[in-house]
Amino acid sequence: MLMKVLLTNDDGIDASGLQALHDSIRFACGDAVEILVVAPDRGRSECGHSVTTRRPLKIEERQQGWISVDGTPVDCVRVALGMMDRDFDLVLSGVNAGANLGIDLLVSGTFAAAREAAVSGIPAMAVSHYRRPDVPATWDHVPAWLTPTLHDFCRRVEQVSRPRSKTDNAMLWNVNLPAIQPDTKLPPVVRCGVDTEPMERHAVLDGKQMRFDSDFHGRPREMGRDVDQCFRGNITISECERPFAL
Repeated sequence: MLMKVLLTNDDGIDASGLQALHDSIRFACGDAVEILVVAPDRGRSECGHSVTTRRPLKIEERQQGWISVDGTPVDCVRVALGMMDRDFDLVLSGVNAGANLGIDLLVSGTFAAAREAAVSGIPAMAVSHYRRPDVPATWDHVPAWLTPTLHDFCRRVEQVSRPRSKTDNAMLWNVNLPAIQPDTKLPPVVRCGVDTEPMERHAVLDGKQMRFDSDFHGRPREMGRDVDQCFRGNITISECERPFAL
C-alpha cells in the first residue's frame, strides 16, 4: 500500500532544499510513496503561521505532482488538505536553507506548515539545515543524512494511531541538520527538547531607520537542547507534543 506524502516549504517551489527533501523521501522509501508537492510560488521565509484571507490564491501546476500557490506555507497545506482529493499519511516541510531552532520556531514558515498539518490530524515533520559561511552549502548529502530519521518517523507513524478527530493533534517533529562538512558519512542523531532562550538583539538607529542585529551563531543556548546539540554537529530531533508551545 502506497504511503501518501505531502511536501511543502517556505523557501519556494524552486528551492534546492525542496528538491533535496523530495530526493530524500524517494531515497528512503523508493516506490512505496506517492508524493504531491504544494509549495509557495516564491520565498516566504519568516512568515510564521500567517494565512491569506483577503484575496483568492492563485494555483499553478508547474509539472506533474508539483503545484505552486501564491501564498504562505500554511496556505499551501490548507490548499492541499482542502481541495486535493487525497488522504495524506504524512506531511514533510523543508528542507529549509538555514536552521530553525529554539525560539525561531515562532517565526518559521517551515515549522508552521508542519504544525498546520499536525493540528489537522496528520503526522508532520519540519526539516531545516543549519548553515555556516565556512561550510559548503551543498544538498547532495541530505538524502543519506536524513534517511534514518525518515525511517524512524515513518515507523512511528505506523505505530501511533491517527487522532480520532481533527481537533486532536498528530505527531509533530522538528529536525535540524548540522553545519558540518557534507562528506561526513552520518552525523550523530540526538533527540532533545526545544531551547527557550531568547535571541539577543541589538537595536541600531540609522537616521530614521531602525534595524535589529543579532549573532545567530553566538546566540545564548541551553545545554543539551536543540540549539546546543545542532551547533555541536548533531542531527537534532525535537518532538513537539504541544504545537502552539515550545
